[in-house]
Amino acid sequence: MGLLPFDTLPRHKARQFVPAEMDLGDWGRVAPLFDALEKQAAQCESAPELEKWLLAWSELNAALDEESTRRYIAMTCHTDDPEAERAYLHFVEKIEPQVKPRQFKLARVYVAHPLRSQLPKSRYEVFDRDTEVQVELFRPENVPLETEEAKLSQQYQKLSGSLTVNFRGEEKTLIQMGPYLEEPDRPLRQEAWEAVARRRLQEAENFDGFLDQLVRLRHQIARNAGFETYRDYAFRKLGRFDYTPADCERFHEAVEAEVMPVVRELQAERKRHLKLEGLRPWDLAVDPVNRPPLRPFKKVEEMLSRTQAIFDGLDPELGGGFRQMQDLRLLDLANRKGKAPGGYQSTLAEARLPFIFMNAVGLQRDVETVLHEAGHAFHALATRGEDLYAYRSAPIEFCEVASMSMELLGNGAIERFYSRPEADRARRTHLEGIMTIFAWIAAVDAFQHWIYTHPEHSRKERAEAWLRLMGRFGGDVDWSGYEEERASLWHRQLHIFIHAFYYIEYGIAQLGALQVWANFRDNPASALRHYKEALRLGGSRPLPELFAAAGCRFDFSRQTIAPLVGMVRGELEKMPMPTDYTSIP
Repeated sequence: MGLLPFDTLPRHKARQFVPAEMDLGDWGRVAPLFDALEKQAAQCESAPELEKWLLAWSELNAALDEESTRRYIAMTCHTDDPEAERAYLHFVEKIEPQVKPRQFKLARVYVAHPLRSQLPKSRYEVFDRDTEVQVELFRPENVPLETEEAKLSQQYQKLSGSLTVNFRGEEKTLIQMGPYLEEPDRPLRQEAWEAVARRRLQEAENFDGFLDQLVRLRHQIARNAGFETYRDYAFRKLGRFDYTPADCERFHEAVEAEVMPVVRELQAERKRHLKLEGLRPWDLAVDPVNRPPLRPFKKVEEMLSRTQAIFDGLDPELGGGFRQMQDLRLLDLANRKGKAPGGYQSTLAEARLPFIFMNAVGLQRDVETVLHEAGHAFHALATRGEDLYAYRSAPIEFCEVASMSMELLGNGAIERFYSRPEADRARRTHLEGIMTIFAWIAAVDAFQHWIYTHPEHSRKERAEAWLRLMGRFGGDVDWSGYEEERASLWHRQLHIFIHAFYYIEYGIAQLGALQVWANFRDNPASALRHYKEALRLGGSRPLPELFAAAGCRFDFSRQTIAPLVGMVRGELEKMPMPTDYTSIP
């Protein structure tokens, strides 16, 4: 398509089943491959032949995945390019709806295959479990509904990526407005915050409309599959074999009991240092003692070189992986108009290489984002030798351990970006952020539980439910005069629109990452060895075993959260806020 920030990459392995050159956007050419796989499955006469058939199926899955991924990357890198949008929507509308029923048929053939029981149980345990769920949940009538869902998600991204404000004579994206919230000039912060909030409110009708349609679609999808609520359906579809909605509710309660006291302490300290009677929404990102905002880099090239130095110092293998990504142009990091918001890492399934997308504008959070997405990339690189496509990715709960651990480990060498006082400030900012993100995760997850267990709710009831959660997890912030903005604060969280129920994973994974960090503090070499060993497992083992391989407990109850919160609180106490900025060398 000529829109990707990297050149054509070679496949990790030559295709054996899929033709070397073919248009995967042409269903007329793709369909015969599914026909051939169905025929070949019936001809398998031994377990080794069935395994060979699984690899052919994997090859087709990887080819289709990479085609979809390339189109998605092009669309998100250029939301204002009609050709990229058309190519992406063509795949979503014309190819994926055709693929889904054929994948279901192959899954059903495999589940019913008489030779399946002869395959090595330990090798295929997880694959079997996941494939059985795929067969259990598939309904042909859901295919067009899922296509409509994907189109609505794309429209949400397009709208979000297009939002700009005219601020002091310049057009700026909402992301580019972020640095103003760190400025010591309070009236400037308020002006910037209000400009962004007003712009979001102008689209409130559209954002609410998107979710109204998505809830209706998702509820129908669940009912078609025989589930009473979309929550029950989503937990099954997401493969949450190892925890339940009740466990998530216990996580919410644990955050409320263990984390929120720390959040309120940090807010009280911030209010005291800022000499304010009450914190307002525009007071939450500025430095409490009026130090200039952290500016870790001016150009993305500086961010790259300094991040490379962190990984080189941490581990030669990790450093080599990040250098390879630069050499192959697998990074699109700078913010610009027409680029979708947010950041992600996506894997090119045939090249078996990761791609990182983000919107860097020179903030400390950009450093955290590149460390985070690099952790995902290291996960993808670690599984390059796995030929079973399904095992080259892990459950999201563990994928995020890979990324969040790298934030914590990388921040140990953040002096690559800062002097020592600023490095401690950045580390403190990161740890404070972990506490506040736990609260936001609990709110977003609890909100989704409410939404999909009350599918007939009105917009007014939805806003009231969100405000109740803000009462539990919002801390001590004064929103008077901005009640409408507070009630629609969730509009900014793309997961609610695009990936229903995908957010608690960040909380579960953060607990794993804190455990990896605790282990690293005790024995760096051992912790890194276990971390990399766990990454190499990909998705080949159940979730609790992946956590165990990384040296962590898979548990997110109050019993696990309390000591980890205590560890973070202890670290924060070692980095007290200076009382007089002018005396800092």
